[in-house]
Amino acid sequence: MRIVFFGSGAFGVPTLAAIAAEHEVACVVTQPDRPAGRGGALTPTPVAAWCASRGGSIPVIRPENVNAADVSDHLRSLGADAWVVIAFGQKLGMDLRRGVLAVNLHASLLPRWRGAAPINAAVVAGDELTGNSVIALADRMDAGEVLGQTTRVIGDDLTAGELHDLLSGDGPSLVLDVLTRSRSGTLRPMMQDETWVTRARKLSRSDAWVDFTRPARECLRRVHGLTPWPGVSFLVGGSGPGDGMTELKVLRVQVAASMSEQASPGRMIGEATDGLVACGEKTVLRIVEVQPPGKRPMRWEEYARGARFAGPLAARSAITPPPGADAC
Repeated sequence: MRIVFFGSGAFGVPTLAAIAAEHEVACVVTQPDRPAGRGGALTPTPVAAWCASRGGSIPVIRPENVNAADVSDHLRSLGADAWVVIAFGQKLGMDLRRGVLAVNLHASLLPRWRGAAPINAAVVAGDELTGNSVIALADRMDAGEVLGQTTRVIGDDLTAGELHDLLSGDGPSLVLDVLTRSRSGTLRPMMQDETWVTRARKLSRSDAWVDFTRPARECLRRVHGLTPWPGVSFLVGGSGPGDGMTELKVLRVQVAASMSEQASPGRMIGEATDGLVACGEKTVLRIVEVQPPGKRPMRWEEYARGARFAGPLAARSAITPPPGADAC
């Protein structure tokens, strides 16, 4: 088949590679290069970088507005059999989609978690199961007919970043299967049940909080669901007046054994190297892996052995949890 691929983020790269291996990629449409890093150097999207690694064998365009008339005319002139859209970053309007099979790979089991951050939302919410959906593009975000799905179990030790990579690796076989069935005329589109719709809004740095008054398992889901970005940081250190606290990015945690008596949420209990933080309902969270500012990730025990703690220890979220707020 002759395919036009629309994508920008790393999530779509494995699927683009798989399509290029089995089909003809007439064109890749991606976002323009943007400033990145401390120097603000213009940086291509992961999709554009992958195409560049192929020596320019695949045509690439970077429109600011994919719906502009000249862009639309060019894309239609390519005579593609299908358009595949994955983490592109621009909405394809109705006029652009008219008369062509346009499908989208979305990292959730739609209709659950429509929106910008479905992987984070699934982990934070404590979903036991997630997956990928291929849908037909529609006017409303992520509301198109479902053309195929795959599933994956979410374990307690899985971060959003790790789940992203797993689902990204699941994408190629699903998209290729949908393309095959579209060519053979055996696609069986299914309407989404609107009564089961949930939404995963775009995250920001202000969402990177944790509330120790909640049970430890909820705290774990927040930490893992927001790793690696926006990332949750704890302030760790002395609990007495005037005691300094150090901000640590917390990468991984565990639920420890519950306490027989309730300690104040945020109080660190046991030995410093244990990394145990009291949470709500007499539960305990264990800090497993942290990243101090400007340093590499390390196990908590390694950090604690090198730190100089004085007196009782406490931990609190580096960003204050807003009353009644929910990150996803």
